[in-house]
Amino acid sequence: MKILVTGGAGFIGSAVVRHIIENTNDEVINVDKLTYAGNLSSVADASTSDRYQFVQADICDKEAIDSIFELHQPDAVMHLAAESHVDRSISGPGEFIETNITGTYVLLETARKYWMSLPESRKNAFRFHHISTDEVYGDLPHPDEWDSNEPLPLFTEKTSYAPSSPYSASKAASDHLVRAWQRTYNMPTIVTNCSNNYGPYHFPEKLIPLIILNALEGKNLPIYGEGDQIRDWLYVEDHACALYKVISEGAIGETYNIGGFNEKKNIEVVDTICDILDELMPKETSYKSQITYVADRPGHDRRYAIDASKINKELNWLPNETFQTGIRKTVEWYLSNTEWVNNIKNGTYQDWIAKNYTQRN
Repeated sequence: MKILVTGGAGFIGSAVVRHIIENTNDEVINVDKLTYAGNLSSVADASTSDRYQFVQADICDKEAIDSIFELHQPDAVMHLAAESHVDRSISGPGEFIETNITGTYVLLETARKYWMSLPESRKNAFRFHHISTDEVYGDLPHPDEWDSNEPLPLFTEKTSYAPSSPYSASKAASDHLVRAWQRTYNMPTIVTNCSNNYGPYHFPEKLIPLIILNALEGKNLPIYGEGDQIRDWLYVEDHACALYKVISEGAIGETYNIGGFNEKKNIEVVDTICDILDELMPKETSYKSQITYVADRPGHDRRYAIDASKINKELNWLPNETFQTGIRKTVEWYLSNTEWVNNIKNGTYQDWIAKNYTQRN
């Protein structure tokens, strides 16, 4: 296949690009606007392959997206481009509405018209895979509040949507658009909703890389509220493997939830990172002494947890990493890749992008 990956310079997108180039014979067209979270050094190894091409473009730019489809003639689309940081969506929701909703609409319309123009054999093989989040479902009952003898509920593919933040609401809207294009136009779409990802190349604004880097710099380790919010943690390379399974084997019109089977309280995650750093980079006191509690953010969901039994049963996928193995790999990666981290902190990666790619395409 020739796969068009949007947002392929981002955290999850770059993992998908690396997975495809390293583990398949498929071609990748990486389309990324290169916002603050886009980093081409995250796909540096893949970029040396003759099966990889990069195009800098905004998915909201219809003319640019039309041109990309016409020129590159993809067999499938994996749509990962999105604004994704909840705190940023609270302080500035407009970009989330524009990118996540309008951008998905532009991409869907271009893909639909392109798909309809294909010869029958290619038309039947075409897929549009929309990658989303479990945050669209809202939150689940927390163990502290659960007084039933029944097991705590999990998000399934049939869970009703109840987004809590501008980010999750914009992703919910994009999910609905994709399903509407499948229902109305019979467009061959698939949706996946994933739990919290972590791993290498994660932009330092997110919890796990922020804690690792703050710890090493002697800064406070900020924890919202009491740190009792629960998330299901999925190692990003396991997610990339699952996404490729879906684009190559998934059924049209289906939704697949992808999770790590790793429910952890935020404070447990931070404690685990501190324990690993105490072992690998010991200092006079434990890194846990840097933990500080801050006011909770508005509308903070208390618990997410994915039921990933459908993708396991239908596509034979399970994550390779436990949280214990994945978080150790993650900490070790940040300790071994200080140049990547420093380029993020000092903005060097953006200077390079501006010099080499701005207004090139």
